[in-house]
Amino acid sequence: MEESISGFKVRGDWSTVVEHGERITAALRDAGAHDPTTEAGEQYAEHFEEWDDWRPKSHERLETDVNEKTAEQARLNEGKGEKAGKGPDEDIKTAGEKLSESYAALESDDADEAVTNWRESIDYVARAADSASRKAIRRVEDTVYQRVMTQLAPYYFDNELVSANVQQSGGANGADEFTFEVNVNDDDLKARVSETLADLDDEIDRWHVETEKDTAAAEAIEGAEPPPEPEDPSKSTTT
Repeated sequence: MEESISGFKVRGDWSTVVEHGERITAALRDAGAHDPTTEAGEQYAEHFEEWDDWRPKSHERLETDVNEKTAEQARLNEGKGEKAGKGPDEDIKTAGEKLSESYAALESDDADEAVTNWRESIDYVARAADSASRKAIRRVEDTVYQRVMTQLAPYYFDNELVSANVQQSGGANGADEFTFEVNVNDDDLKARVSETLADLDDEIDRWHVETEKDTAAAEAIEGAEPPPEPEDPSKSTTT
């Protein structure tokens, strides 16, 4: 793994990509980013869930699963009208009602009420236009992104907690090779994630050093003679 200002990067096969995502996720979980009751989780729990859903999984494929999730994540956010559950037609109708109320207020010499209703009418018209525009864009953006953009740019994820991208290239002997870079956007959390990843690497290195090689298993499987055991100098004899 390479660590730099831009994030934590690995290169390798798909299993390397998946493992890197799992390690980053575990480190964020250790820092409490997943738990709304912690200081970090209070701010980032929802963003952690988004990341955990997007990160590549062992059973997924880049061109299909990650592609679809990237397109979904990149979709235009909902506007005020959509968040309120109102369609453009409903907002236009409400705008007309507010405009009628504004005229009625003028006839009653209630200038303040007339101005208030007129402003609300304008707001509803603007909200309706915004909702209609967003819907029109979404009709084409998924197709455009999946068929065009991923041919020109990496598969990416971005929210307030994590920014990440995956690129695919041909490796040795024609095998697929991937580059996966993940950055934690909060500097304090990034430092804690870095420490956790370093500890994990140390544990793996110690495990490799301390684990004895089972040469008997190799002999049984491959039918090969195990390498001779090194002589113990204390047992050597002189003539």
